[in-house]
Amino acid sequence: MSRPRVLVTREVFQETLDYLARYFDVTPNQADTPMSPVALAQALADKEGALTTLSERVDAALLAQCPKLKAVCNIAVGFNNIDLKACTERGVLATNTPGVLDASTADFTLALILATARRVTESEAWLRAGQWSGWKLKQFLGTDVHHATLGILGMGRIGQAVARRARGFDMTVLYHNTRRLSAEVEKSCHAAYVSMDELLARADILTLHMPYSPATHHIIGAKELARMKSTAILINAARGGVVDDAALVEALKRGTLAAAGLDVFENEPTLNPEFLKLKNVVLTPHIASSTEATRRKMALTAAENLVAALTTGKPPNLLNPTF
Repeated sequence: MSRPRVLVTREVFQETLDYLARYFDVTPNQADTPMSPVALAQALADKEGALTTLSERVDAALLAQCPKLKAVCNIAVGFNNIDLKACTERGVLATNTPGVLDASTADFTLALILATARRVTESEAWLRAGQWSGWKLKQFLGTDVHHATLGILGMGRIGQAVARRARGFDMTVLYHNTRRLSAEVEKSCHAAYVSMDELLARADILTLHMPYSPATHHIIGAKELARMKSTAILINAARGGVVDDAALVEALKRGTLAAAGLDVFENEPTLNPEFLKLKNVVLTPHIASSTEATRRKMALTAAENLVAALTTGKPPNLLNPTF
């Protein structure tokens, strides 16, 4: 009896491939070559399952060419690359990896906050260019993080983890969310719920923690940026597209916003080239969850989802439970 065939669309750890090989005939992509829509459709045409990343778009057009496909398991907490409606209509199970990367992403958010507020990357580039001639009192003056007001937009698991870390800096934590948290959770996070307008107006540092969707597209645009303090800092380690990058560039250029720390961008890996001309922005290549332990766990969790999907039909992190 032949075993199910699965595709792993990008490079993963060998332990992930070894685990999948216990159950399936595995086609890996350890060369890590990104697949075009045509190449992806060809590779999936005879497969029952796929381990995917945010790089691959799974939509109705692709699924129409993959009649045997039964499960698509993302190595990510996000899933805006997957058309859930199309998957449901085709009877394809879709999963993600929630919870695995919360702590690492929260840690990195604090790293972005500190790097941006204290001008770490700007001053390092200056030093590496051989421009440091000695100590000066007013050299690279930054902004204090301790006792600042931290605004969190999107108070899910990652937002809450950031709030807990902020206590170590004696920060005042405000948040806005689609739904207010329970009093118990607010107390544990030492966070106060405020309106969107108040969050924008009061935050010294505003950090974003929500998935990308039509509802969150450009949730921070020119109008919202104009409501923020000119001394404020914007942090985005959530998803590209939740910020209008063109509007952000203009705010940073004009000085109506002090600085930004960005790990994600619209249309990544392409990014607005104007960011590269600015000194008041810290830029990193979508690495908020990139610790070895976390990325290994993400890949293995996605693999476990795929095994469960194709053996029991009940993966633990199912995104479309109702067909």
